[in-house]
Amino acid sequence: MLRQHRKLLLSLSTLVLAGGCLVFLFARNTDPSRRRMLARTGSSLFRAQGPKHPVQLARGGNLRVWWDVLPEEYLQNSVLSGEESNIHPSDYLGRPEACQSCHKKNYETWSQHPHRWMNALADPSTVRGDFSPGAAMSYRGGRATFTRQGDDYFMCLERGELRRKYRITQTIGSRFFQYYVGKQIEGPEDKSHPFYSEDHVLPLGYWLAQKEWVPTIHVGPEVADDVRFDSFQPPDSGIYYAEYAASCNGCHTTFPLADMLGRRTQQMGEFAPMQMHWSMREFLQTAHPQMLDPVTGMAKKEPDGSHPMNHWEASQYAATLGVSCEACHLGSRQHVESVGRIPPRFAPSSPHLRIEATQLPPSGRTHDNINWACGRCHVGARPQFAAGMSTWNSVEYSDAMRGSCYSQLTCVECHNPHQAIGERWTRSADADDAVCLKCHEQYRPEDRRAQHTHHPLGSDGARCLNCHMPRINEGIEDVVRTHMIFSPTRADMLEANHPNACNLCHTDKPIDWTLAALKNWYGKSYDESKIAANYPKRDKPVGLGWLDSKHESVRLVAVETMTRHHDRWALPQLLDALDDPFLTNRQFAYKGLQEMLNVRLSDNGYRFYMIKEERQKPLAQLRERFAGGKR
Repeated sequence: MLRQHRKLLLSLSTLVLAGGCLVFLFARNTDPSRRRMLARTGSSLFRAQGPKHPVQLARGGNLRVWWDVLPEEYLQNSVLSGEESNIHPSDYLGRPEACQSCHKKNYETWSQHPHRWMNALADPSTVRGDFSPGAAMSYRGGRATFTRQGDDYFMCLERGELRRKYRITQTIGSRFFQYYVGKQIEGPEDKSHPFYSEDHVLPLGYWLAQKEWVPTIHVGPEVADDVRFDSFQPPDSGIYYAEYAASCNGCHTTFPLADMLGRRTQQMGEFAPMQMHWSMREFLQTAHPQMLDPVTGMAKKEPDGSHPMNHWEASQYAATLGVSCEACHLGSRQHVESVGRIPPRFAPSSPHLRIEATQLPPSGRTHDNINWACGRCHVGARPQFAAGMSTWNSVEYSDAMRGSCYSQLTCVECHNPHQAIGERWTRSADADDAVCLKCHEQYRPEDRRAQHTHHPLGSDGARCLNCHMPRINEGIEDVVRTHMIFSPTRADMLEANHPNACNLCHTDKPIDWTLAALKNWYGKSYDESKIAANYPKRDKPVGLGWLDSKHESVRLVAVETMTRHHDRWALPQLLDALDDPFLTNRQFAYKGLQEMLNVRLSDNGYRFYMIKEERQKPLAQLRERFAGGKR
């Protein structure tokens, strides 16, 4: 039966990451109790039956999880990772402040890092949304209010006779938006409904820069308005469900790695630098004996057949909320208690973990160990452009591994893990180029680089990242660089009419201008039938074609790029983006046009989350004001 449930889960659900959030998207009209069962069994790795012989529970990339014993072939061809552990719960100190005395600068900068505030308990020191008296928003024919009573925070949605109220328990993020996690305390459902007992992601969040309440995005893949869930309806009648513990907290908080090997096998093992074998029963007997039946020795299960680890609350089982020191450095109790005499190890070690090798790999700051620290969370599935890179963020390492350079490059060469990026990327373009030139030394001479780029030195077209890591990845508030390093001449992107590096700068040029340049400079030719099919107006600016694309992510990149460039020649079409069927696209158009035109669109009565009928009057006023009524 469990096997059938897992098969059904794969057919009905998609696993995705939103700012690191793993959530389940369920088919509409699935029975509520069945959806709950699917959410709990989807990541379950435990069998409560079977003889004591090799039983593989799960496999993810380079990680295999076994229940009792390993097959003889793996025992013979592997070595024990270590007699002493650095990944068990008891190895984690769970107190980042213990690092402060010796690592003062890193601690101070980390304290301001988005990782630190990725998840926190909701209290006056962490909540950044507007809960002042009168804080409210009109949305989908109803009204949402946001209130504070002492140190408690509440979100209430009312429409007609429907009233739904939530107590906020946790915060998510604090850089661009702050989203909220909580439990329902009033609603039309029976009190036995899981939304009264389990923390889940709430439907509205706070946009910090704009200082306004907005719908939460990326709780599941973004969809058009006609199928987007209605926040006022009972949760089970929509298509989204995000139990925070089951779906999100594995990346938003710092759990011991040993626990995560069982909770998120695919995620942990996808880019592990070595083949690993994990003995689950042995670990549970050591670290969580209460989870085993004392009579049968098998893993206990809940009444619905799931295992408790699948929905562990971070406040009870994580080392810390938020992403703290031990998320990357692994359990550091020995390091701290020895006052630094025992250095932390970046490679996992446990008497229950075996490595396929004749000898253990290095445990220090190697290329593979450093990248895997990032690659344990910044991985997952996203919608993709034609070349395979993700259209939106939080899976940067998955994208990096699809492209070039990461056999040599480490994440920390561009990203200081202890230093926040800030609201905008602040490192100079010369410093960015220098990272590339460390390996590509043939382009250090200025004449060679100019010959390669066909652009004046120092211009945007001569910058490595603008061509090989263009801004095509939706990063919640801005379009940021893809982490898949690829050639700007790549055929699949150009032939599909997906964003190409040349026209991201030259949005006003037609595709034939672009193809001629690539032919003259690099000798590249493309499939004429695909170009003709995907560029129906090939004599028109490519930017206008992107704004009219059937691919919602192409439209989003186009509107962000063209408003950032202040392409006033395309203003009628850019204003049309305020009526895009995708809420996220309208959000980007809203932000970009406000910055481009130096106005507040809300002064004209426009809000990007309005339904289509509500948008038409303010849109007509905006078109008349800024484009002479043209469309």
